[in-house]
Amino acid sequence: MTLLSIILLPMLGALLPFATERYGRTICAYSAALGPLCALGILMGSAVSVFGGHVEYASFAWLPTMGLNLSLRLDGLGLMFALLIVGIGLLVILYARYYLSERDSLSKLYALLQLFMMAMLGIVLSNNLLLLIVFWEVTSLVSFLLIGYWSSQTDARKGARMALAVTGAGGLCLLAGALLIERIVGSFELGAIFAAADTIKADPSYPVILVLVLLGAFTKSAQFPFQFWLPHAMSAPTPVSAYLHSATMVKAGVFLLARMYPALAGTDGWFYIVTFTGMATLLFGAYNALFKHDLKGLLAYSTISHLGLITMLLGFGTQLAVVAAIFHIINHATFKASLFMAAGIIDHETGTRDMRKINGMWKYMPHTALLAMVAALAMAGVPLLNGFLSKEMFFSEALHIESMGMFSWIFPLMATLAGVFSVAYSVRFIHDVFFNGEPIDLPKYPPHEPPRYMIVPVEVLVALCLLVGILPNFTVAPFLDAATLAVLGENKPDYHIAIWHGFNLPLIMSIVAMIGGLLMYSQRTGLFAFYERKFRHDEKIVFESRVQLSVRIAQLFTDFVQNNSLQRYMSLLIGSAIVVIAYSLYPMTQLQGSIPISTVEPVSLLAAIILIVGALGTVLLHHNRFAALLLMSVVGLIVSLIFVRYSAPDLALTQISVEVVTIVLLMLALYFLPQITPNESGAKRVGRDIALAGAAGIGMGLITFAMLTRPYESISDFFLANSVSGGGGANVVNVILVDFRGFDTFGEITVLAIAAVGIYAMLNGLHLPLPQADGEGRTWDKEPHPPILAVMARILLPLALLVSTYLLLRGHNAPGGGFIAGLVTSVALILQYVASGTGWMQERLKWKYRRVAVSGVFIAALTGMGSWFFGYPFLTSTFSHVHWPVVGDFELASAMGFDIGVYVTVVGATMLILAHLGKLAQTSHSPRPPTSKTYTDTQVTRGES
Repeated sequence: MTLLSIILLPMLGALLPFATERYGRTICAYSAALGPLCALGILMGSAVSVFGGHVEYASFAWLPTMGLNLSLRLDGLGLMFALLIVGIGLLVILYARYYLSERDSLSKLYALLQLFMMAMLGIVLSNNLLLLIVFWEVTSLVSFLLIGYWSSQTDARKGARMALAVTGAGGLCLLAGALLIERIVGSFELGAIFAAADTIKADPSYPVILVLVLLGAFTKSAQFPFQFWLPHAMSAPTPVSAYLHSATMVKAGVFLLARMYPALAGTDGWFYIVTFTGMATLLFGAYNALFKHDLKGLLAYSTISHLGLITMLLGFGTQLAVVAAIFHIINHATFKASLFMAAGIIDHETGTRDMRKINGMWKYMPHTALLAMVAALAMAGVPLLNGFLSKEMFFSEALHIESMGMFSWIFPLMATLAGVFSVAYSVRFIHDVFFNGEPIDLPKYPPHEPPRYMIVPVEVLVALCLLVGILPNFTVAPFLDAATLAVLGENKPDYHIAIWHGFNLPLIMSIVAMIGGLLMYSQRTGLFAFYERKFRHDEKIVFESRVQLSVRIAQLFTDFVQNNSLQRYMSLLIGSAIVVIAYSLYPMTQLQGSIPISTVEPVSLLAAIILIVGALGTVLLHHNRFAALLLMSVVGLIVSLIFVRYSAPDLALTQISVEVVTIVLLMLALYFLPQITPNESGAKRVGRDIALAGAAGIGMGLITFAMLTRPYESISDFFLANSVSGGGGANVVNVILVDFRGFDTFGEITVLAIAAVGIYAMLNGLHLPLPQADGEGRTWDKEPHPPILAVMARILLPLALLVSTYLLLRGHNAPGGGFIAGLVTSVALILQYVASGTGWMQERLKWKYRRVAVSGVFIAALTGMGSWFFGYPFLTSTFSHVHWPVVGDFELASAMGFDIGVYVTVVGATMLILAHLGKLAQTSHSPRPPTSKTYTDTQVTRGES
């Protein structure tokens, strides 16, 4: 429960700000920090045991049959990332209090940030790969909302859409890879996956799994060639950039690489794909960062470069390279988050992020300048700062990679070149912003230091850069040891972090990088001109053009397939089904199986003939809508009798109830439609339809014949054997609906309620002109509600309600149940509407049917959630027998509550539809008399318009 509370506590901070914002923005910030602060305390309390090598586990059943459980683990890697997520999150909460203007909703930003924090904590603490992917997708959705926080800005909307498209596609790839892993291992649990590492790597599908998982990681961490979304996510508020795009979200991809390292690393495929992707990203990001004039743009590309560095280290596959990668994850989070916050302060106080304008800030903002300069030097890898230590480890590992034989020199060379660019863009950040003359045309002048507490988060992070750089073994070493142990296990190497390792090759590479970076920056004028001529391009324009191209291709295909003809769509659907089924069944050598054909009874034959005549008559007389409706009701009645014949009373009751409701619905609709429809199908279309219908009918008959003459095993045997013992009910059909397949039923009633509300929304306020006569010109009866019918309906109402209650209560052990009882109640109420009118009913029954329908869904949901309190999965039911006075022994089943929810939903949804259709017949707006004995649909439409 402790691990689950760490994930859920940020939700407290997501809700409280909405209630406290009215008391001031400071109180709002305090309330937002409450949940993460508690989570941080829990994490720190668990740190000592994790440092000792202990791993905490927690597991809660969710969907165990799918392998999806709330399975959590807190090891060294999870602890390190969780502390980064919560710790930097708290600093961002404080920073955002002063960054946002009074016009912006602080509670909205806090809510989204904490939802994102919850999702990131879910990722790093998941012990189930499928659960990890669930949280993974939540981060993509919430980041979309955070990037588009200023939704009125075009750049924000486009940047959010780009990020969602890229990371969402990567998430789908990751899901596919996880499903393949589960096929091999038989479980989504990380422990089982790590134990089966050799089996996964030996499987023929390993290359596919590797590519799919890496695509998920690369898109999330903006690796080449998917890096283009990150710079355009900078349209988000700076607190979002500092949190998502330096410390958390973009780290999710490298976290996944580290988490899956024990299962997937150690192969040539891993080495070449991960290493060279990281190298390309490292160099691409470093090169482009140097030439960006936007302050956050420079930091975005430098983030891409450092993520490439971490990826490259993980690709090396050596033990010390993994240590260096984890170390740089910590270092990068601290100096980059502080740099983003410093950039936000500069933007906040000057009104611009253009480095060609914000010059000489040292004069106006010396405190901010000092902090930002220290963080930038850490990013450049200057000694006595944390970035220097992990960069030295990177250079050292690049020198020791020999996997490419005589071409292995490429790794130290590219590492040094990336170091040169890193120094160059860091020096540019320092010189162009804080020195380089006076500011030019600032929107806000003169700039000044920010509010005191706005700069506190930057001070904390810069202090960490210094402390880790000077005293690494007293600050970061325990976290690094624990995280390395979680990734490498028993293979964890012995290492020692030191500021001085002597005068060696890594130090020479650092010196070369620093001197080369200074020289490169000194030649910036010519380099900028070269970049503008040759390499400048807008990824957003390229992405949007690709999106528009895909839309045009889709439109061409849609126009080819769809021509707004329902008949064509149905013909394509049925024709495709016939072809696929025929192709599958073609190899079958014999149609009839070993089971002999049953004799045909006269009664069954008569029912079949009536059914065929009714169906054929419906087709032949469909132009006469009323006649077709009558014949259709005959078909429904015969189907109900067939269910009775084959001992399916529940289905028979359901069918006959549905028939009554459907016929009433169609009669109400026919009141507003012409009785006769024109013939719109030509001879070719009729011939095509006859051929398709004949092929489908004959094919279905042949398949049925083949199946019924062959022995088969039915799942019904399982339900018959377990209905009483497992579900506590003798009515197998009802037990299936409310117990074995309760989740399906819950989905069905939810869809039913949504459909009813949708129909209500369409009908509410709709006014249709009422016909004053039928198609033959006969006027309607002036007495729409005959007294005899009204009296009889009122007499029948209590009897019908009594029957429906009886059917509801007995449904678990005898034919009945919530669905049938709901339909019977609906029929009884519909009869009152028909007999007495809408006005009469509204005076006596002041129900809001849409609320009734929604209440039914909530009752069913609450019944299902009740099982959680007893440690069982959603919708798990229980039953017991009790002795009641007078009544005697009586069975009580929790599924009854669920069945009541079904009953309420069916009544609410059915009445919501039919009552509002009935209202249309009560209001007349300029009724028009019939102009002829036979109307066409075209004439009606023209007349109404």
